[in-house]
Amino acid sequence: MNPAHDILRIALPVPLPRTFDYLLPRDGCVPPPGTRVEVPFGRSRRIGIVLDSAGASEWPREQLKPVQRVLDSAPLFTPELLASLSRAGEYWCGAIGEVLFGALPSWLREGKAPPRPDDEAWRLTVAGRSALDARSRRGSSAGLLRALAESPLRADELDALLPKWRAASRRLRDAGLIETVVPPARSEWRCKPRAQPLTEEQAKALEGMRADARDPRPWLLEGVTGSGKTEVYLELIERALRAGRQSLVLVPEIGLIPQMLRRLRARFDAPIAVLHSNLAEGDRARAWLSALHGEAAIVLGTRSAAFAPLRRAGLIVIDEEHDASYKQQEGFRYHARDLAVWRAHSLDVPIVLGSATPSLDSLANVETGRYTLLRLRRRVHARPASPVHVLNLRGLRMRHGLSPVLLEALDACIARGEQALVFRNRRGYAPVLLCHACGWHAACPHCERPLTVHRGRARLLCHHCGFAQPLPQSCSQCRTAALIPQGHGTERLEDALRARYPQVPVLRVDRESTRRRDAFEKLLDELAHDKPAILVGTQMLAKGHDLPNLTTVAIVGVDEGLHSVDFRAGEKLAQLIVQVAGRAGRADKPGEVWLQTHMPDHPLLATLLRGGYPAAAQEMLEERRALDLPPFAHMILLRAESVDAAALDAFLDAALRAFPADERVRINGPLPAPMPLRAGRHRAQLLLESGSRAPLRHALSIWWPRLQELSQPRGLRWSVDVDPVDVY
Repeated sequence: MNPAHDILRIALPVPLPRTFDYLLPRDGCVPPPGTRVEVPFGRSRRIGIVLDSAGASEWPREQLKPVQRVLDSAPLFTPELLASLSRAGEYWCGAIGEVLFGALPSWLREGKAPPRPDDEAWRLTVAGRSALDARSRRGSSAGLLRALAESPLRADELDALLPKWRAASRRLRDAGLIETVVPPARSEWRCKPRAQPLTEEQAKALEGMRADARDPRPWLLEGVTGSGKTEVYLELIERALRAGRQSLVLVPEIGLIPQMLRRLRARFDAPIAVLHSNLAEGDRARAWLSALHGEAAIVLGTRSAAFAPLRRAGLIVIDEEHDASYKQQEGFRYHARDLAVWRAHSLDVPIVLGSATPSLDSLANVETGRYTLLRLRRRVHARPASPVHVLNLRGLRMRHGLSPVLLEALDACIARGEQALVFRNRRGYAPVLLCHACGWHAACPHCERPLTVHRGRARLLCHHCGFAQPLPQSCSQCRTAALIPQGHGTERLEDALRARYPQVPVLRVDRESTRRRDAFEKLLDELAHDKPAILVGTQMLAKGHDLPNLTTVAIVGVDEGLHSVDFRAGEKLAQLIVQVAGRAGRADKPGEVWLQTHMPDHPLLATLLRGGYPAAAQEMLEERRALDLPPFAHMILLRAESVDAAALDAFLDAALRAFPADERVRINGPLPAPMPLRAGRHRAQLLLESGSRAPLRHALSIWWPRLQELSQPRGLRWSVDVDPVDVY
């Protein structure tokens, strides 16, 4: 920073797309970009982040106030991260202050001093090792003993593996089974030998990456489920570690963190920083700072970890790159995958996007030469793909949504002592409560959508706004007791399967059963590897989990995706089917997949079964190209909502008039949103489309400031979503 430039441009956490000018502190200290400062703002004080300095301001100098306090001795943002976040804020229409503060852990947003480094770790005692071998502990205590079996772990590592470990640690420490130690300082990062040799395809993919090491294009690693994509990631991370460089690894959901962390710890003797929203704030801040200072060899996290500062960056990995969870759907609507691609280019490091079912966006980037495609076509050890049996439900008598043939397949699976997964992407007992006498159905008063029956909680719940009411005993219209649950959710399937298999564990995995932070891991821990069991679950079980005794997968209720008006519905359904089917037969035992549908001859299913995901993806790409839809066109969505329908209409009409006319941009709307009423608020939208990104970006650069200046009635909320993944 030039000392002659004594005016600081500072970003504040306010919803305004601008920065604020301040004078240097009275002591003459010149805080560098990326440093937190405390400044006067109106009648209060705010924490801000220095962006840069200038010699002049648009405001008279006498109106500028000095910075009150400099909070950091060194910047919290690297220059690259500041530049990347500024670009992201501009692209995805985020106020720069909110973007920067959203990237920080909340501990650091609040102006607190950085937390002290954790100087303790936990390890097993001799008695603890005996207790582990004897399996004398259960639940979270047993989980903590298993986690500490290989080596001592710090608090942030335990938070990632076992969110409820602290209570268990007190019990085990009092029993003399674990103890705290000061871990030795690591002078270098070490790699352990791989457990098994690389397959020919894995070695070929890695050689291709080595040959193109100077090529800045991202690599798209398309590998069938069970083909060993993670082993390729580990080899690339090893290369980075041996060069003294950090690796950033992103997974789409918190539930996938423990499994990936175990794989990383088994392979590398190096510090691993974990970043996700369920961590204690002090631990999250420590992980951020260890990445910033270059102490963490590997940074592992979910979507928000794309903001991690990397002092010694060497590699970025995006696992399950197709997953919609990488797109933020509230507030600053960034896409973590695309942000990571930008950052890899800015940092001049390789990036690998891995998936068994790559997004059509990424496959289109392969077509244009922006990405380089590498494929793993066979499972490790040449295990064959599990055969898929399509069950035509037309005219069949069903039992709780399950066909007779499927029930026979489940019977055979259990008789063999193996495990089955019944996939139904609808939680609750039944999606509708209907009166058989008069036709009335229970609906949410705030959303006008059917309430879902949750029989275990004896409640009707709205899955859109959270409204709840007791389960009624009679119809509110005709007063009869002829109320019948219609349809099947995971809770109803769980009840039916428990009644059919009373001696077999039936475990339900959905948002209801995993509301506690450690519930998901506990459920999976209940599965004995060599005992029969049935899992009933939603898409939480669709990816990433290796269950060696799981051989039978049943997919029920896919027809909704075949009827959807969403142009992305086919892509989502094909990815879901392939990902769920990939859970079967991942170990030594062969697997099989059963798919129930009333539309066995649907073109998407026929192509998927005949040619696999690559063939289905190619057909969908051609359809999108012909219809001028993403990824061959570009979209921006203006969403707005208000309790006052007239105010909502007036705002969207004004927004339409404010849009700069451009014949290259198509405008759809204002139109009611696909769900016009939610939580008592009316919702509508404007959709902008163009075959080219440039005119859309140009129009947005003019329109965005105009939107900020529009009159906005109290209680009206609006947002701009660039490249939306959820249009309908």
